[in-house]
Amino acid sequence: MLRTLLGEMPRHNNGLLEEAIETMFQTIQLLQKEIEKNEDPSHDFRKLEIWTRGLVSSVDELEQSWYAACFFRKQVKTGYVDDMNIQEQGEYARYVYFYKNGFIRVFSILDKLGTVLNELFDLHTSKVKAHYSYFTVLRQLHYLKQYPELAEELARIKDDYRSPLSALRKRRNAEIHYMNAEMQDDLWQRHQGLHDKVELEDLDKHLDDLKQGLDMVCKSMIAAYRFANELWAKKGMKV
Repeated sequence: MLRTLLGEMPRHNNGLLEEAIETMFQTIQLLQKEIEKNEDPSHDFRKLEIWTRGLVSSVDELEQSWYAACFFRKQVKTGYVDDMNIQEQGEYARYVYFYKNGFIRVFSILDKLGTVLNELFDLHTSKVKAHYSYFTVLRQLHYLKQYPELAEELARIKDDYRSPLSALRKRRNAEIHYMNAEMQDDLWQRHQGLHDKVELEDLDKHLDDLKQGLDMVCKSMIAAYRFANELWAKKGMKV
């Protein structure tokens, strides 16, 4: 959708994004077959189907946010906020909007995935923490030791992306709880020299962190849903 608004060609899914979406659609097909077969009196499968469709939409929106942020970043040529003309200020503001939208979505999607994992594997994470995050679910999955292969794979993915996730989390927390994330850099620079020009943050590094966040989300989805699909296949559920 955003590519069309930006005058670009529609996205052709490939790589991790394609694999994540296809794996989730396999799950949706399995759930639909089971609903048709047994009518799903408890509505558990229907709920999982709706949640999974929501995750497909969410990861699509995350990728679009990253792409749009990259698009507007290319229009920002000046290294200092004070040197920007009106047009460039607008391009920078649009970059900031989509970049923020992206890093907030990374953790929103992970928490939604945590909700799915908790339901799929009866982890009862809410008994440990009422308002739990994806990372709480991972700890619970590891603690219960019911699905060690999945627990180890998801933990490895998380650890592989520890650095970019940490950077994104700090900016997410600042944005939500403290101040606009991009203003943190401005504030620090003002502390260094009140009358100095404010230099832009490292936009390319921020976008690289966001891309790695997107990749981490996709890999986590692939691992979780592939494991669920294989588990159901062993129980006789087939498309």
